[in-house]
Amino acid sequence: MGEVNYSSGPDGRFPSIELSDSLVKKGIDLRRMKTGTPARVHKDSLDFSVMSIQPGDEEIIPFSFTNIDKEFHIEQVPCYLTYTTLKAHDIIRENLQRSPMYAGEIDGVGPRYCPSIEDKVVRFSDKDRHQVFIEPEGLDTKEMYVQGVSTSLPVEIQEKIYKNIIGLENIQIMRDAYAIEYDSIDPTILKRTLEHKEINNLFFAGQINGSSGYEEAAAQGLMAGVNATRNICGKEPFILDRSEAYIGVLIDDLVTKGTNEPYRMMTSRAEYRLTLRQDNADLRLTEKGYKLGLASEDRYNKMLNKKEAIELEIERLKKVSIGPTEKNNEKLAKIGTSQIKGPISLYELIRRPEVHYDDTIDLDANRGQLQREVRLQVETQIKYEGYINKQMIQIEQFKKLENKKLSVDEDYSLIKGLSNEAQQKLNNIKPDSVGQASRISGVSPSDISVLLIYLEQRRRSVKTNV
Repeated sequence: MGEVNYSSGPDGRFPSIELSDSLVKKGIDLRRMKTGTPARVHKDSLDFSVMSIQPGDEEIIPFSFTNIDKEFHIEQVPCYLTYTTLKAHDIIRENLQRSPMYAGEIDGVGPRYCPSIEDKVVRFSDKDRHQVFIEPEGLDTKEMYVQGVSTSLPVEIQEKIYKNIIGLENIQIMRDAYAIEYDSIDPTILKRTLEHKEINNLFFAGQINGSSGYEEAAAQGLMAGVNATRNICGKEPFILDRSEAYIGVLIDDLVTKGTNEPYRMMTSRAEYRLTLRQDNADLRLTEKGYKLGLASEDRYNKMLNKKEAIELEIERLKKVSIGPTEKNNEKLAKIGTSQIKGPISLYELIRRPEVHYDDTIDLDANRGQLQREVRLQVETQIKYEGYINKQMIQIEQFKKLENKKLSVDEDYSLIKGLSNEAQQKLNNIKPDSVGQASRISGVSPSDISVLLIYLEQRRRSVKTNV
């Protein structure tokens, strides 16, 4: 906070300096990264009348699929949208030299997608204002989180800035904003299990791997924990690939490409995001969790029942046909879609962009009562069938390269035809498959062709010798 600088964990917790020292002694290089947090302010000191209310979802949809058939009546607490002012920007510019980042006291690289207010003002100097979201910290506290105004400026300057945000003129700060600089490793020294490549049974997860965000840390912690346990038990490692889960994309990006800045898991990083949807996570991953012992048999059976209900309903809709009667065409007009001139299945009707599954209830005399999640899956799979099928073909091609395994003992400098850069990068990363090799920066498509030819020649040589 400005000139105030001390070793600490978040919220006044003890720092873990000895942990960093022990890693350095093991020959592990550390790098510095940075993150920040805004102030927490007292709810009663804010003027919400000049802000735009941001209500929660009208229909509460739980995160867990095990709760999908339950009704929830939870107290909803809104967030509020407000803006910074030119006066606040001027205060920031006048005091930039007191910001540790601009004074050179912080060397760490900050998160690209969550810049400090100093960064916003400097990098986007043409903007007269920036969005600020006022978010409640919980139902049983008066603390409000000032999202979008993280800063490392001195406390007295922070107060001036916050008081020049619309609706925060009489602000009472409960906890000051601060920046935190921390140690991280180069994640390319890890296997896709998150185990160190050279130090057995040493696993890394979370912010130390260069990622930023709670979900990213939790995902890595889960996978590192699973694989540490399987290691101890002498079982095969558990790896999710890029086509199976965002966890797979996250870990593969970190260990294959590395990162020079705090890494965020953005949906745009996933090439198979059409099939990696939040609505089908249970269909994709419950069986894997069940086989690991992490999902109960009841939960697994619940998923199987849902999957069967979806498949049966899609097949039924293909067989239910409606004719071009006056009554049917009147119903179609009410839905907002064009009339039909010949028989059409409900399956084909739902493929129309403007027609939803629930819209066809009056055209379907034999429809049963299905859960909302089943209805959603039925509609999604019908509407996007063509695109999903194309993506499945791409995934099959991806799997072929993933299944072409490479040895960790491979010396790529001995493979003729590889570029010098590819030899260096491949020897550094030691990919476990041709697929992973293809995603390494500096390894070109021609290098991958050389690898494929090399593997085929080796396979034929082994077969001949046998």
